[in-house]
Amino acid sequence: MQAILNSFFVLCFVGLAATLAYQTGFAQEIPVTTATTAAALAPAAGSGMTLDTGSTAWMLTSALLVLMMTLPGLALFYGGMVHKESVLATLMQAFVATTLVSILWCAYGYSLIFTEHNGFIWSLSKVMMHGIGVNTLTPAPMASVGVPESVYVVFQMTFSIITCALIFGSVATRIKFSSAIVFIALWFTLVYCPIAHWVWGPKGVLGGAGIDNYKGLFGYGGALDFAGGTVVHINAGIAGLMAAIVLGKRKTFNLPAGEQAPPYNIVLSIIGASLLWVGWFGFNAGSAIAANGNAGMAMLVTHVATAAASLAWMTAEWLTRGKPSVIGIISGAVAGLVAITPASGFVDFGGSLVIGIAAGVLCFWACSLKFKFGFDDSLDVFGVHCIGGIIGALLTGIFAVKAIGGADGGFDQLLAQLGGVVCTIVWCGIVSFIILKVIDAAMGLRVDEATEHAGLDLAIHGEKLH
Repeated sequence: MQAILNSFFVLCFVGLAATLAYQTGFAQEIPVTTATTAAALAPAAGSGMTLDTGSTAWMLTSALLVLMMTLPGLALFYGGMVHKESVLATLMQAFVATTLVSILWCAYGYSLIFTEHNGFIWSLSKVMMHGIGVNTLTPAPMASVGVPESVYVVFQMTFSIITCALIFGSVATRIKFSSAIVFIALWFTLVYCPIAHWVWGPKGVLGGAGIDNYKGLFGYGGALDFAGGTVVHINAGIAGLMAAIVLGKRKTFNLPAGEQAPPYNIVLSIIGASLLWVGWFGFNAGSAIAANGNAGMAMLVTHVATAAASLAWMTAEWLTRGKPSVIGIISGAVAGLVAITPASGFVDFGGSLVIGIAAGVLCFWACSLKFKFGFDDSLDVFGVHCIGGIIGALLTGIFAVKAIGGADGGFDQLLAQLGGVVCTIVWCGIVSFIILKVIDAAMGLRVDEATEHAGLDLAIHGEKLH
């Protein structure tokens, strides 16, 4: 085991050294200068755009809001729901996902996704941030106003971070930390980057990224995904499902409530869910990549759908189980946030209300599927994120309003949405399963039974809560 870990870290350092050497070769091509106000406001070469300071300020804020969704939002949301002996390990998973993915993103992830090459394959032209200088503006079609490309890089980085961190909710309290690190690196490279490129990249095969007259693989303007229904939520949900299946069930799975280890602190989960709600405005409204009416409408419909889903989940739980739980109402809020994500730049109040109600009821039902089919999705990543993402993606095809996002809902758009959903599920499911099986064969995925029973904090990290 130690030899495997040593080899992994040696490869990491070798890769880092190689990329640094590669970057050094670019040094003379990217002059470092102190930008004056006049230079900063000058049009970017060939773009026809000048720096929009208001939109830049909004995008800087949005990037911080989305980062807050993972740290501390998701970390607290997950950490409060696991048992006391594995809280620190759960927080650690969110933290290491943030750190590792940030480096991989700047090294090659951004280039793989947001450089124009063709619909399936990406370009390495911006590896190690090559060509991104102080005055470089985000190119069309990713932005329609002048926002520094460095800001866009950070904003999109935060999306990749939370996508990878979400997955670990499916296997909370039983995955090895070393295996989790390797999984993040491989999954980010082989699953997140291709799907994000297909949906959001210039001439992406699934989405088209707003290119005029480019219809994507399924025609009719491509599959619409304003802020990550397929790229983030279906992607993470399917990966979580595969991880839950490969790792197997916890020993305590589906035991009577009195025999389960209680959640550590539901108050932490409420705080985490609240931070997710607030941060999600950066997630969705920030995806307008401008401080404009589209951002305002995205913020409005995000809030409406979240409130509706939270109430719908609470009502469904109250009617079927006799009591409305705190975990239930905050899970409903997250389901609404997930479902409105792909639709937030395309629907109005009415559409968001329907999407929220549908997400609250259907995700509540979906979270019971693990007991029927016997897969241990510990913190309901599949039930909330995958199912919520599918609901939002499909209903976007019905409720999209052309006056808002430039696309009309209808049967053709619904088919395009369905195509995007199916492609995401198939690619993510197959590749995630292969990655998990390879890691399991090479170094093992799951902690031993004694560690799982005692908790991961002390055994893996040498620390515990008092």
